[in-house]
Amino acid sequence: MSFRIQVSGAVEDAVNRFVPTLVTDLVASSIADSNPTLWGPDAEAEAAVRLGWVEAAMTSRPLVAEITALRDQLRAEGVDHFILAGMGGSSLAPEVITKTAGVELTILDSTSPGQVLDAVKDRLKTSVLIVSSKSGSTVETDSQKRTWERAFADNGVDPLRRIIIVTDPGSPMDISARQAGYRVFNADPNVGGRYSALTAFGLVPSGLAGADIGQLLDEADSIVLQLALDSKDNPGLILGAAIAGNMPHTNKLGIVTDGTHISGLGDWIEQLLAESTGKKGTGVLPVVLDKLAPELGEDLPDLQVVRLVDDAHAWHLIPTNRHHGEILVSGSLGAQFMVWEYATVVAGRLLGIDPFDQPDVESAKDATRGLLDDRPETPPAVHTVKGIELRGTPDVVRPGLAESIDALIQSIGPDGYIAVQAYVNRVALPQAEGVRSMLAARSGRPVTFGWGPRFLHSTGQFHKGGPAIGAFLQLTEEAPDDLGIPDRPFSYGQLIQAQAMGDAAVLADHGRPVLTLNLTKPEENLLSLFEALS
Repeated sequence: MSFRIQVSGAVEDAVNRFVPTLVTDLVASSIADSNPTLWGPDAEAEAAVRLGWVEAAMTSRPLVAEITALRDQLRAEGVDHFILAGMGGSSLAPEVITKTAGVELTILDSTSPGQVLDAVKDRLKTSVLIVSSKSGSTVETDSQKRTWERAFADNGVDPLRRIIIVTDPGSPMDISARQAGYRVFNADPNVGGRYSALTAFGLVPSGLAGADIGQLLDEADSIVLQLALDSKDNPGLILGAAIAGNMPHTNKLGIVTDGTHISGLGDWIEQLLAESTGKKGTGVLPVVLDKLAPELGEDLPDLQVVRLVDDAHAWHLIPTNRHHGEILVSGSLGAQFMVWEYATVVAGRLLGIDPFDQPDVESAKDATRGLLDDRPETPPAVHTVKGIELRGTPDVVRPGLAESIDALIQSIGPDGYIAVQAYVNRVALPQAEGVRSMLAARSGRPVTFGWGPRFLHSTGQFHKGGPAIGAFLQLTEEAPDDLGIPDRPFSYGQLIQAQAMGDAAVLADHGRPVLTLNLTKPEENLLSLFEALS
């Protein structure tokens, strides 16, 4: 499938304005040559060790045979269930690859005790756990590794044969895992997590689960030369200018995904773009939509729409029904990965920011660590409505549930957005995603939705480093069963609560409005929340 992009309206004007300069400045060929000076002197040191993704389609090729051989070996041993313990970029790319390929991979990107309990009970004796952590010190993946080590050993299964590690060379997990005798795949250390789709982080779990990763690399390789050309037809330059060329007027990107067979690509784009651009008070906020939400209307001046479509529909069926000024994109998954990565760093250049750092992500981690060390009591609810405990910043908490939601909506301006952060069991409460569309209908503003704590490793950067125009609705839950973490002084329940409380505290310190709704009876309380929203 070839890659195509079509623009019109104001976004076409932005492309025509910026692409010629990008061509004259040799931006595309400089990216292909891994030139770290493109984003200014302050970003040069970071960029110098973060451009390995440009060559990933080639440098990752030797992994294909290695992964395939291991998959065949595991299948011969009776393994038929693959679980991925990873966060942010380590989980989102494999999720897209495997869902699109139609192969099963259990994604464990949560610290919800119920979700972990369900996963560890599912086909344990025929399972493999893939632990992916670039830093090798991610608290979520370290906890999950400890849990599966204990569970395997207690059930007479050798953990060394059923846990596979993906990490950067020399990381704490790399060193300890090799010493213990685990199978380890090292990723390219010159690739940041959100750009790692075509490295070991994306390929190992996807290939073991059964996806054709050789074809994925072929798809990426098919676009590499075109992306390196300093040409007005370069799709990476066009998409980058389309995303950032009309800033700050349109600083939100509505990603409509109902026209493509690629499953979950919007979520992957969301973390790539939000974490890369959301800093220094600027950035582009992706808003993932299954379809163009009618509750948002057709002409929100600060929302630019990009529609992901399959080639068969892109240029014949969709244009008659779509809205003027949309960005229309079609292409294979491997090509999409490469083009969006190029476009993101091009957008970073236009915005004047470093697209490779994430200065505000660590703040929530620090707050979480502090809460886990001190383990303070959860503060009492300010109000309780139908079993839902209300907490948050004083500007939004009211005696009633609907009143508190209205106060949260009123806290944002005409260019604001609301982020729903669901620290709940994603498998047991998938209906929680319905809060997004209902809140968008009630507010008339863009609303994002993130499963906690996964979003902390992606859009959490934009929430704190991007424009101060957001308001935040946290959903937490009283899990019916907690689960201890081997050799750790805290449980999963305590960990996920600390992550929610820590992030809420950091957002409040940044002057962001936060409303936390703790669901004491999650399914029943969600119905009450839906009633309040409607």
